[in-house]
Amino acid sequence: MRPMLPNPAGRLLELVRAVPGLSAAEAAAFVARWQPVPPLRRGDFLIRPGQVEQRLYFVGQGVLRICYPTEAEDICVGFGYEATLLCSFPSFISQQPSEYAIQALRRSELLSIGRAEFMGSLDQIPALAHFWRAELERNLLGRIEREIDLLLPEPARRYARLLARSPQLFQRVPHKYIASYLRMTPETLSRLR
Repeated sequence: MRPMLPNPAGRLLELVRAVPGLSAAEAAAFVARWQPVPPLRRGDFLIRPGQVEQRLYFVGQGVLRICYPTEAEDICVGFGYEATLLCSFPSFISQQPSEYAIQALRRSELLSIGRAEFMGSLDQIPALAHFWRAELERNLLGRIEREIDLLLPEPARRYARLLARSPQLFQRVPHKYIASYLRMTPETLSRLR
């Protein structure tokens, strides 16, 4: 029998309870501001290009991909999975239409909070502002690692770096999306595996 996973609000509470300097009451009040999103089925879109991102999401369960659509293909640029925050970040910050889509790769349960309410929480609770800065720093480091990966001409090195950094992707994400993320063909990825 599979163990019961905590609900999305329970997972979010676990995440924010670990924030240094955040009291239990502040953590509970912050989590209470998040609203459930209707469950996404595989293939459903959370956001499409052209929409302005007004919400920040917490993935309680499931896997999603962030992709940049072109005429030739949808280029996978990132993933969201359990216990991660997710949004079309450039649109969330700039309030300009998103160039990205976010699509569920399997059934996903999320919570969301409006941009204004989230930013207000950061202003009201300094520990949350530190948490958000740490999340941004972690994401920036991940983007720099991805940029390095994309500059490497050898597919084997790109594959090895991703496998070392995020081995869980290879069990959770269809290989065609990993291949797109690594900017190689699915056949090349198959040979490397």
